[in-house]
Amino acid sequence: MRRGECGEVFKIFLVSRNEGKIKEFRGLGVSECVDVIPVSLDKVEIQSDDLALIALYSAVQASLYLRDVFFVEDAGLYITSLKGFPGPYSSYVYKTIGVEGVLKLMSGVDDRSASFESVIVLHCPRQGFKVFKGSVRGTISFEARGSGGFGFDPIFIPEGHTKTFAEMDLETKNTLSHRARAFRAMVDWLRTAYKSQVQEI
Repeated sequence: MRRGECGEVFKIFLVSRNEGKIKEFRGLGVSECVDVIPVSLDKVEIQSDDLALIALYSAVQASLYLRDVFFVEDAGLYITSLKGFPGPYSSYVYKTIGVEGVLKLMSGVDDRSASFESVIVLHCPRQGFKVFKGSVRGTISFEARGSGGFGFDPIFIPEGHTKTFAEMDLETKNTLSHRARAFRAMVDWLRTAYKSQVQEI
């Protein structure tokens, strides 16, 4: 849907400093008639095996400073043959050993199945915190391909496709990514909640 075709446009804040993530969510916002506004806040990411817990902790922190409707998102790459590694530690692993480091760990491995998981925690002043999840299955490529996206996008090939996320344009990636699925689940909930509030007035 083009912005000119939108009726009611929601405004929602995204707490993030990740430029790649901001770009994706703003693109998703245009397609879903949602105005995504990035906000930079200091936050501490706890170490946990649970993505939802990590995102929830960040959202609770942000709620001390931001009173509007906002959301935070955390994501992880789960590789089957590595027993789910790097999972919730994906950001740290990317910063330390990077894409090439993960490919080295996968050297000689036949089972290259993996999944990308996304967890969004939405904060609404009246309803509190809501959790939304999205996932996409795929495989790990044998080499890094593409210059788009960010993080481990150059080595993840979504199921049913031959290109990595990094080889896809943003619009294509946003039709099938884990982040897009979590975002759309959140937007669907917001639209329902908004209608309910209108009916109560």
